[in-house]
Amino acid sequence: MSDSYDLLVIGGGTAGYPAAIRASQLGMRVACIERQPTLGGTCLNVGCIPSKALLHSTELFAEVSKGLEEHGIGIGGVALNLCQLIGRKDEVVAGLTKGVEHLLNKNKIEWVKGSAYFEAPDRLAVELIEGGTRTLTAKKGILVATGSDVTRLPGIEIDERRIISNTGALSLEKVPEHLVVIGAGYIGLELGCVWRRLGANVTVVEFLDGIVPSMDREIARHLLKLLKQQGLEFRFSTKVTAVEKRADDLLVSLEPAEGGESETLVADVVLVAVGRRPYTEGLGLERVGITLDEKGRIPVSAGFKTAVPGIYAIGDVIAGPMLAHKTTLDGVRCVEGISGRYAGVDYNTVPAVIYTSPEVASVGKTEEELKAAGVEYKAGSFPFAANSRARCNGDTRGLTKLLADAKTDRLLGAHIIGPDAGTMIHEAVLAMEYGGASEDLALTTHAHPTLPESLKEAALVLLGQGMHI
Repeated sequence: MSDSYDLLVIGGGTAGYPAAIRASQLGMRVACIERQPTLGGTCLNVGCIPSKALLHSTELFAEVSKGLEEHGIGIGGVALNLCQLIGRKDEVVAGLTKGVEHLLNKNKIEWVKGSAYFEAPDRLAVELIEGGTRTLTAKKGILVATGSDVTRLPGIEIDERRIISNTGALSLEKVPEHLVVIGAGYIGLELGCVWRRLGANVTVVEFLDGIVPSMDREIARHLLKLLKQQGLEFRFSTKVTAVEKRADDLLVSLEPAEGGESETLVADVVLVAVGRRPYTEGLGLERVGITLDEKGRIPVSAGFKTAVPGIYAIGDVIAGPMLAHKTTLDGVRCVEGISGRYAGVDYNTVPAVIYTSPEVASVGKTEEELKAAGVEYKAGSFPFAANSRARCNGDTRGLTKLLADAKTDRLLGAHIIGPDAGTMIHEAVLAMEYGGASEDLALTTHAHPTLPESLKEAALVLLGQGMHI
C-alpha cells in the first residue's frame, strides 16, 4: 500500500504536531507518524505538563500545611491523598492528549500509528502498531521531529521503580523516605521539590559546582539559598559512580568530581536527571546520507534544511535549547519556509522557566555571557521585598534583574526569581522581540500594586532613576 502526501512529519510531540497543523493551514496534505499510544510527545505525556500539575498540587499542599498562619488562617488535620494527587495529574494529561488528537482530526491530518524509517529521501516505511508495513511518500518534504530521550549513566540501569527517570518520578506509589536526585538541572530541581514538599528527604548530587549552569549566577545563588531553606540538600562537585540495589534500599556510591575518597548514601529511590539526548534511533538516516554531529544531533542550515534536499529536522534533534516552546517555534517556521514564508528564528528571545517555588524565568544573555563576549552592559535589579503587591501577598522572595547595552540601552537579558516569574518574563520577551530598551520598560505605566512593577523598577534602577530602593 502506497500513499502520497505533501508533507510527512515523523513525531507527534510539541515540534511535530504544530508543524503538521500549520502545514495543513497552508494547504498541504499532511500525515503525522507517531508510535506512542497518545500524541503530545515527552512534554505532554511525561514532561512539562504532568510535572507542572504535580508542582502546583504539591505547592498547594505545602501552603495549606504550613504557609497560611501569617494570614491568620489556621488549618488542622491536613492529609495527603497521594493516589488522588497522581490521578489528577493523569486526568490533566489525558484531557490534553485527546485535545491534540482532536486538533489533528480538525485539520484533516492523518495520524499514522507506527514507527517510521527512511527508504529514500522522499519515502518512508512505517511499521504499523496494528501490524504490517505501510509506504508513504512526500512531494514537498519529510520533517524529522522525533524529540529526545533520557540521558543515561553508565552502569546505572533505570527500572522506573526504584531507579527512575522523570517518567517514574511522576507516578511513585508512595513518598520516598530518601530520594537521591542525580543532576541539579531543571528536571532534577523541579521533581526534587515535588517530593520534598510531600515529606521526602531529598539529596541532589551534581557533578558541577552549582545548580543549572546556564542560569545567571546571581539568580542561581538566590535559588540555591531558597531551595536549601525548603530542606533540599546538595552535594556539588560530586559524581555518582554506582547504584547498588539491595533488598530494602539502594546504596549510592559517590566520589569527588576531581577524584578522591569515595563514600555512600542510602536511599530508597534514585532519580537520574542528568539531561536529555536527541532521539534518532531506527530512522535510517545513514541510508539517506545524513550524518549526526558530535552530540548526536542532526545538522541543519537556514530553514531547518538537512544535508539532503527535501529532508528537514526540528526540535530536540537539532541544536538549540531543549524547550517545548522552542520546538513549536521550529516546527511552525520550518513549514512556513517550505511554503515560501520563512521568517527565521531568534533563540535569544526564547524564554526559559524553572517551576520551583519561587519560579525562575529568563530570556536573553546572562551577565557571565556578556562578560565573556566583552560586551559593555548596564545592570539594574529590584527586590520583591520592595514590591508592594509582593508584600501584600506575603511572598517577597527574589528579585528582577535587567541587562542592557551600555551604549544603546537595548535590552540584552532579563532574569527573574520570584512569585509568578514565568508569567512576568513575557513582558521582557516582547520588548526584546521589538528591539526595545530598558527605557521603554521604565516609561511603560504599570498598574499598582502589581508584581510586574518590578520590571519597571529594575529598568529605573538600571537608568540611575530608581525611586523605591
